[in-house]
Amino acid sequence: MTQKLVVIGAGMASGRVLEHLFEAKADFDVTLFNAEGRGNYNRIMLSPVLSGDKSYEDIVTHDADWYEENAVTCHFGTHVTAIDRAAKTVTSSQGTVAYDKLLIATGSAPFIIPVQGKDLPGVIYYRDLDDTNAMIEAAEKGGTAVVIGGGLLGLEAAAGLAERGMDVTVLHLMGHLMERQLDEAAGFLLRRDLEKRGITVKCRASTAAILGEDKVEGVLLEGNEGLEADLVVMPVGIRPETRLATDAGLEVARGVEVGAQLQTSDPDIFAVGECVEFDGQLFGLVAPLYDQAKVVAETLMEQPAVFTPKELSTKLKVTGCDLFSAGDFASGEGREDIVFRDPARGVYRRLVIEDDCIIGAVMYGDTTDSNWFFGLIRDKTDISEMRDTLIFGPAYQGGGALDPLLAVAALPRDAEICGCNGICKGQIEDAIAAGATDLGAIRATTKASGSCGTCTGLVEQVLAVTLGDDFVMPTAQGICAAPI
Repeated sequence: MTQKLVVIGAGMASGRVLEHLFEAKADFDVTLFNAEGRGNYNRIMLSPVLSGDKSYEDIVTHDADWYEENAVTCHFGTHVTAIDRAAKTVTSSQGTVAYDKLLIATGSAPFIIPVQGKDLPGVIYYRDLDDTNAMIEAAEKGGTAVVIGGGLLGLEAAAGLAERGMDVTVLHLMGHLMERQLDEAAGFLLRRDLEKRGITVKCRASTAAILGEDKVEGVLLEGNEGLEADLVVMPVGIRPETRLATDAGLEVARGVEVGAQLQTSDPDIFAVGECVEFDGQLFGLVAPLYDQAKVVAETLMEQPAVFTPKELSTKLKVTGCDLFSAGDFASGEGREDIVFRDPARGVYRRLVIEDDCIIGAVMYGDTTDSNWFFGLIRDKTDISEMRDTLIFGPAYQGGGALDPLLAVAALPRDAEICGCNGICKGQIEDAIAAGATDLGAIRATTKASGSCGTCTGLVEQVLAVTLGDDFVMPTAQGICAAPI
């Protein structure tokens, strides 16, 4: 019997749920609501849209034809105003829709600094395509931009606006950039590279007010320093969007509380994505969101499934700067560091060792061996016998020469290649054996490198190692050289 599934939110997590359901030909009549006036697109790729490297059409995940082919009833540009759990209905400005199962995928809302001027025209929070288009329009007029927040999103905004010709200053409250992902030394290298690109960086900078009458004119810092600004971008953080769930009487803490099957306190209502809280954890990276999506789909199809958070790595690319971090890289008693620095090349590696295991790693400038190091962290591998050459990566184990292809060849079949989609080296090798002999075919069959793009170079190297002379490597590039 066909069940009515209502989905609130057309983001990447709920989109992946629908993909799983449709691929399995599950018997659901799907109605999809989205506050944005469009369907699912790859939000990770908004930065290349801002910089001009891609267009919106390039990052669309599900177009109108896809929704039509799968008979999805779409209500885009429509806010859901209420969930009635007793009647099992969802109400919006377009009326009331009944459901058998409901999926809440409302994502997150920007954290807004409670300062004077935060609501002035010209203040943008950089969460979606509309924000991106507003920034592009502002950049066309030139002038000065101030970005409040030196995390990933803030730096991507700064880089994109600088590419479009604006004079950009980044304000960051902490002592170094991206302090959650990078230690101080790597943060210094990142700052240096950004400043080489003409971006001014001010750390330990606290915003006191945003200035202007009818529109943004400047930013006032604590200490009374003033900065001119025609545009202020404020990507300082996010919070789970839980208002609908709270109003419906579902259990909500920081996020919508769910169990291992992503069911809320109401067994007919599921939640997925950035709005979710599981076992006290919130989730912002795409990899766990896709894991959640698979569990939701399998549970809806009455198949056994359990969501288990995994050890996560962060592999990022900001304005051409390769970054990688994983595990715990804080200093502590009983911990040792192995550090490699090459200031001239802008390369930095730091491994944190405890009880003959790597528990954390930070890499900047050259992330070639990051997947191998991540595997050692995840598997709690005893590194005592390779300690002398450990910092140089897998190609130096056993006396080999440092060659990226040797490093890839040394990876085991269960080494994770695409973190977003959880694709390991063995799955890519199997796809190659089945006839997928180029990047496009690998993306189509496995989804590897199809989300954020940072693993593109590594996927190509797996192709090169597996196919040998039958594979022609595209124009030379480093590992994970595709922009995000």
